[in-house]
Amino acid sequence: MVSTQQDIPEADRFTVVIVGGGAAGITVASQLKRKRPSLSIAIIDPATTHAYQPGWTLVGAGVMKLKETLRQEGGLIPKGVRWLRAAVASFTPEENTVTLADGRRIGYRRLIVCPGLQLDWSKIAGLEDTLGRNGVCSNYSRDSVEYTWSCIQSLKGGTALFTQPAMPIKCAGAPQKIVYLASDHWRKEGVLSRMKVDFCLAGDVLFGVKYFVPSLQDAIDYYGVDLHYKHNLVAVDGPQRTATFAVTGPDGSSTTVTRSFDMLHVTPPQSAPDFVKTSPLANSAGWLDVDPATLRHARFDTVFGLGDVAGTTNAKTAAAVRAQAPVVVANVLASLDGRPLDKTYDGYGACPLTVSYGRVVLAEFLYGGVPAPSFHYDQRKPSRFAWFLKTQVFPRLYWNMMLPGRDVSVPHKPLDAG
Repeated sequence: MVSTQQDIPEADRFTVVIVGGGAAGITVASQLKRKRPSLSIAIIDPATTHAYQPGWTLVGAGVMKLKETLRQEGGLIPKGVRWLRAAVASFTPEENTVTLADGRRIGYRRLIVCPGLQLDWSKIAGLEDTLGRNGVCSNYSRDSVEYTWSCIQSLKGGTALFTQPAMPIKCAGAPQKIVYLASDHWRKEGVLSRMKVDFCLAGDVLFGVKYFVPSLQDAIDYYGVDLHYKHNLVAVDGPQRTATFAVTGPDGSSTTVTRSFDMLHVTPPQSAPDFVKTSPLANSAGWLDVDPATLRHARFDTVFGLGDVAGTTNAKTAAAVRAQAPVVVANVLASLDGRPLDKTYDGYGACPLTVSYGRVVLAEFLYGGVPAPSFHYDQRKPSRFAWFLKTQVFPRLYWNMMLPGRDVSVPHKPLDAG
């Protein structure tokens, strides 16, 4: 592929351009600089604040403070990497260029696309007008995650609705984590018996990896949570405290059901960022079209991708990024050197499911839902050790090891789940 970058100033041409300064972008940039300090690298991201989003479940449950999950983006950009604080408008992969929202063109030899995904709040009618008040909250929103904890604390009886949209979403376990933590709080406060707790899912399974479902179903049963499958939230009336769902019947027919609530925790629909969706880099579903093993683009050899934007079937979690980053780094360097791409990603992802305060089911798995534990115990069983990992170890690992590009690999062993 021949790039045509003659009209781009030298200062705007780089060996590697990374779109996205979140977990994936910072980790990959740091690892590249450690492996090859001389590389010319730019990160494109307009955000000035970096969030440790796995912590927001704990913020919504009163375990962690929001400020503990936030840092200034500028302090995380690796030394020697240029930060372009701008939004991306479009990609021209045939020319190895990215166009920014201000019209500036950036040239690259290799492009790494990892801007995360977008939260489509507007796809639920009335939600944006009421989020953060009227008992409507979400751990997926920096602006309303603290309100989740306020809602949980103030509720002494009534109906609590929790929703989960169609997949894929980031951290598919997060919508149910807060179900368990809220229910456990109400149990400890002695008010759970006065509560009706409903978990409404657009899909038809509690969790996508069946190996762990019995443990999660035990938690659902313990708290007396009512599950409603094939219930997709489509509208919210905050002042009236009603939520409307599109319900798919066994025959595929769709009906509408409206439920009243005292508290509503919403997980919004999610999709690839619009600038990826409408680009030549997208697959038919709008996600970045990459090979699931090498993470190189299916059609453009100078493009790689990872993280939530990738159109792969792994879980969209920080743990997946931890496993993907070394693959992308090795393969980008191999590509630059003209060597074969011999590093592959096995689909590893992890989800620490907080079934109560103090106990976690640590789900680790590969492509195809194959369980792949890292520890020598039955990880289907709720564990205090895994709670310690979730609340104490993982946040420190993220800030102090993963983002600075240090080796955070932990061996995992696939199981025959039968």
